[in-house]
Amino acid sequence: MLIKVSWVVGALMGVLPIGAGFGLAEWVVLNTVTVVMAVIGIALALALVRPWGMRIPGAPAAFCSWVGSGFLVSVLPFVLFSALLGGGSQKSGGGDDPAMPVWEGVLVQFSFVGMGLGLALAVPVYLRRRWPDAFIGRVGDGPRTAPPSAAVVGAAVALVWIYWAAGGTVGIAHPAERNTDWHLLAAVWGFWALAGAAALWVLARARPARWPRWLPLAFGWLGSGSLFAWSAWKLPLMLYVAVTDPADVTPPESPTVVMPVLLCAVVAGAAMMRNLVRTRIPPKTRHGS
Repeated sequence: MLIKVSWVVGALMGVLPIGAGFGLAEWVVLNTVTVVMAVIGIALALALVRPWGMRIPGAPAAFCSWVGSGFLVSVLPFVLFSALLGGGSQKSGGGDDPAMPVWEGVLVQFSFVGMGLGLALAVPVYLRRRWPDAFIGRVGDGPRTAPPSAAVVGAAVALVWIYWAAGGTVGIAHPAERNTDWHLLAAVWGFWALAGAAALWVLARARPARWPRWLPLAFGWLGSGSLFAWSAWKLPLMLYVAVTDPADVTPPESPTVVMPVLLCAVVAGAAMMRNLVRTRIPPKTRHGS
């Protein structure tokens, strides 16, 4: 939060650079939004571990936990693989952006990883204390139903991202702009979208019956959260780039392709979470072992 505040104040005072592709007003708005998100993250972190967090309304607590997990917990594999593979922002045809000092980039990365690990531990503990019924029973305890259409849309989006991660060029306008991190992120987003879709399929078909219900619920939680959060974040940014066409920003994806994909991801993620929330446990399971 303090780093983003410094970016806003520094840009307004003319002592810090503005990010590539942005004017002063757009840069201030973008980082003001992230300051608000950081404040919400701090409040969420406290709500998950303090006694008063059990007394706040359940819907905003669950929503913020879901979005926060989708943003940060889902990208922890990316951080690991990026470090192992030596991923970075170096593109095949260009240089590095000098706007952010190395130490500042390390602090930002540390904050993402720290909050992601904290959410990975605190969110399931909080949810189990507040809604214990969701963690009991097995997959086969409920009736079989038709898989929701959201799972199909989520799987389709996953296949697009996995195809791009594997090097596919359909829908890619500028292949030279892709780098290691871009491929890794596409692979991670594709994995979580596919995992979320598979989780909904398992819950709907009630197979395999021996699995504990919390396992597909967890993958559905993270998969739908990743679909919704990251796509809802990228969609307005891609729209801004498509409308303003800044000379110093060239995303690899074609806007006419990636924006419908992101819109489908947002809708599918929200619908998948709605299906998870509406999942009910039979009374005999709720009162049994």
